[in-house]
Amino acid sequence: MRHARRQQLARYAAQAKRAERGPLRAILNGLFAFLFTGMVGYGAYQAIVHPDTPLPPQWNPITPLKISHPVTPLSGWKLNRIAADGASCLATLAGQAALEVLEPLNDSDQCFIADRVNLGAVGQAQISSLETRCAIALRLAMWEEHSLQPAAQRILGTSVTRIDHIGSYNCRRLRTAEGPSERMSTHATADAVDITGFTLADGRHLGLLEEWDGSGDKAAFLRAVRDGACDWFGLTLSPDFNQLHADHFHLQSRGWGGCR
Repeated sequence: MRHARRQQLARYAAQAKRAERGPLRAILNGLFAFLFTGMVGYGAYQAIVHPDTPLPPQWNPITPLKISHPVTPLSGWKLNRIAADGASCLATLAGQAALEVLEPLNDSDQCFIADRVNLGAVGQAQISSLETRCAIALRLAMWEEHSLQPAAQRILGTSVTRIDHIGSYNCRRLRTAEGPSERMSTHATADAVDITGFTLADGRHLGLLEEWDGSGDKAAFLRAVRDGACDWFGLTLSPDFNQLHADHFHLQSRGWGGCR
């Protein structure tokens, strides 16, 4: 009986010691996890900010966007940040677009152009004089670099030398299939541009009205560049959307990500 009693007391003592160690172990484990997370975070921070970081610039969130950088999951985020700042937008377009910086336009509280530019070319593609916002110019430059020219080479074996449009700024209400809306169009603030077609280096011209419903390479190219525009614009509408867009792409800087 005494022996059994001693064994029972020993078990109780061991359980008590384990109970005492439990909170201490939890505290030590938490401290270790905190220190480990801090070390990993510090290492990641140094990998980003160190002048000799091995992280490629297109993958570095603090390295400003360059139009020529390869596309990564960070590209759209970087583009949105820069497009929202006029000075950063102009700096990014330097050497990548032919444009004239203009004074802001203020026709009314509903019709105005902030960060106003007159755009004449992006990359290799000429554009007839286009009065628009810097954000639209920047998105067109990204589209030209990463969608238009690659699609033209891949599908048509040539390059795009001209982008045709029917304007960006237009102080008007939103058009709908039922008639004018009470809302103002994004054209009223030059936050959109309407593209009607392209001229190629081999002399061919591709118009949306003529080629969209075709079945050959021209139609395939137009659909590819419509899909590519969805990567760089907040809203992209094509002839597939409705008859109001039968002859153009509506490319909008801000929007809900629609691609039709």
